Amino acid sequence: MVYVVSRAIVRRLLSIVFLVKSIGAEREPATGPVVVCGNHRSFLDPPIIACYLRRQVTFLAKAELFRVPVLSWFIRSCGAFPVQRGGMSMETMKTAIKVLKDGGMLVVFPEGTRQKTEKLGEGKKGAASMALRSKANILPVAIIGKYKPFRRLKVVYGEPFDAAEAVAHLPPAEQADALTVKIMSAIQDLLDRHR
Repeated sequence: MVYVVSRAIVRRLLSIVFLVKSIGAEREPATGPVVVCGNHRSFLDPPIIACYLRRQVTFLAKAELFRVPVLSWFIRSCGAFPVQRGGMSMETMKTAIKVLKDGGMLVVFPEGTRQKTEKLGEGKKGAASMALRSKANILPVAIIGKYKPFRRLKVVYGEPFDAAEAVAHLPPAEQADALTVKIMSAIQDLLDRHR
């Protein structure tokens, strides 16, 4: 209930403050595990990506946010779970894969951290590994524009694709790296086409 109410409020606020325009949200797979992969420039990226999707999503959030009691309760209620800085622990990976194997949607920023410029950073293979291990689809997303009040910001959802199918022609040892390249290319393509 907290998630549904928060999503409606956040969507309204974002559309007023940042004039957010959503493109392609109807491409969201209706069922099954989905890793939603987007570029990462602001702490506002997770709610911007989530509030235009029909299904509830789960997030990875930095562990420090869970130390603030009210904030911790709120972000947990909205589907977040902690990840330590500097890499994903086995516990975090297991939680993420469980969310996906249960048919959920998980928002992951393959760059691993926020970027200081609009340029897409280098992708890390955590998102690809989770998608492959859980037989998930990938939904690429690009957030385009500057986070300045009353300036247009776009969130563009690309075509989903089957992670395992995309790299099935490769030996298993090469699949996560190749899928990471494909994910980052899909995000870059959205950035290039919608700027």
